Amino acid sequence: MAADVDQTNAGEPKDDHEARASPSSRVSRSRLKQTLSALFVIAAVPFIGFCIKYYQDTHLLKRHVSHSSLSGLRSWKRPAVPSSTYYASQFKVFLPTSGKYALGDTWWVVPSDLNIFTGYLPNNRYHPPTPRGKEVLIHSLLSMFHPRPFVKSRFAPQGVVALIRATSDYYYDIVFRIHAEFQLNDVPGFPFWFTPGQFAGNIILSKDASHVRSFHLYVPNDKSLNVDMEWLYGASESSNMEVDIGYLPQMELRAAGPSTPSVIYDEHGNVIDSRGEGGEPIQFVFEEIVWSAEISREEAARRLEVTMYPFTKADEKNPDLGEKAHLHLEKYTFPVQMMVALPNGTVVHHINANSFLDQTSMNPEEDGPGLSFSTGFEDPSTSTYIHFLQEGLEKAKPYLE
Repeated sequence: MAADVDQTNAGEPKDDHEARASPSSRVSRSRLKQTLSALFVIAAVPFIGFCIKYYQDTHLLKRHVSHSSLSGLRSWKRPAVPSSTYYASQFKVFLPTSGKYALGDTWWVVPSDLNIFTGYLPNNRYHPPTPRGKEVLIHSLLSMFHPRPFVKSRFAPQGVVALIRATSDYYYDIVFRIHAEFQLNDVPGFPFWFTPGQFAGNIILSKDASHVRSFHLYVPNDKSLNVDMEWLYGASESSNMEVDIGYLPQMELRAAGPSTPSVIYDEHGNVIDSRGEGGEPIQFVFEEIVWSAEISREEAARRLEVTMYPFTKADEKNPDLGEKAHLHLEKYTFPVQMMVALPNGTVVHHINANSFLDQTSMNPEEDGPGLSFSTGFEDPSTSTYIHFLQEGLEKAKPYLE
């Protein structure tokens, strides 16, 4: 089956009260528990329309990027697995851990092995480690996009975090966030890392994981830049690396409908309907979900972010520090931003790492009117950095007078 490209925005919330899938009676519930309920998942990755913001082929060639370095990206134009079927019970990995049943409390589905102070994992890798435990389902889902997903990214924060956004008598609406990445090249090519800013999503499933009402996993597309790309010019860890940043309009997995049982029994245990191999799903009537408690999607997203980035809650403990952090975050753009700031947090000068790298790759004869390599340093990176600091000092003078 060809990939289904949803014309709505990937981050657009859906109506939780649509006729998705919920058992219509207690009898049907008990029978569902005794059968395997299947979920059909569709992948959408319209890479034919993929846009690398700001850096088109002519610019990339100017920066001496070889065609072979981008071979993995150029050839990735469709999902590796356009559709797949899972048992509903496989999604029990998203159920809350012991003691985490309160609305809005976060827990780690796949814990991070790193934090922002413990370094990063090697760049010169091609194949992900064998997934274990709850990583198995996450790896399988991401493999629908590309055959080489790394469930844990090279840099912190890694892994998968989740929380209960809403609850009813029978269902949870669980919101999750995943930090994973893909290795697009294989030997003999050099490593090419494709790292979305995040995978967001939610799953509505029964509390016993016997039935999945809906499932959606996607890369948010509400920012102008949402994917980082890094590639090496050699196979060793010390090899030079190029970095680029782009915009991914759509990358998502969505359940085609509610999970449906393969067999339905009557109260005496007799088969009254079944789905043959490759046959159409059993037609099933589901009742509307009525949530007894819920928090907003925005609040859920904020709590997941705070769990991934604990420093973002600094304003709750130290308002002054929180205000300074807010001023810096206003100037931040993915993936790395260099800043010159005053003691009160005011950012007087800043530059994105990609723009900085562009400047260091320029030849002296290509110097723009505000850039010169004639600072006494032969290394373009050092020269450009000194120039950036000098500009920052000049821009800070009005604040210090």
